[in-house]
Amino acid sequence: MSIFLAHVDGGSHGSPGPSGIGVVLQDSQGEKIRISKWIGHQDNNVAEYVALLEALQHALKLKAKVLHVFSDSQVVVRQMTGASWPVPLISRSLTSAASRTAKPTNSLTMPSTPEGKKVQN
Repeated sequence: MSIFLAHVDGGSHGSPGPSGIGVVLQDSQGEKIRISKWIGHQDNNVAEYVALLEALQHALKLKAKVLHVFSDSQVVVRQMTGASWPVPLISRSLTSAASRTAKPTNSLTMPSTPEGKKVQN
C-alpha cells in the first residue's frame, strides 16, 4: 500500500499580501519531494489551503492510497475534519476543492488535530 506523509504550510506577508506555500511529501521509503511556490497576493488561510491542495495533487499523481497531512493551520485542520464549518465563501470553496481532490485516496488523515479525527472523503 502506498502511504505518504505530507507537511504543508502557507503564509502571507499581510493578509492579503505576498504569499507562498511549502510542501514536503514523503513516501514510505523515506524519499522526499519538496515543493515551494509563490502564489501571488492572498490571505493566510488561502495560502494554507493551496499548500494542502498541492500536497493532495502530488500524492494522487504518485498513486497514494493513504495520506497523512500535518498542518499548523487550525482553520484548515478543523474545517477538513468537520470540527468547524467554513464560513467565508472562499473557505467553503477551498474546503470543497480539497475534499473532492482527496476522494481517490482510501484514507486521508490530518493527525495534527487535537481529536485525531479522520478526514471524511
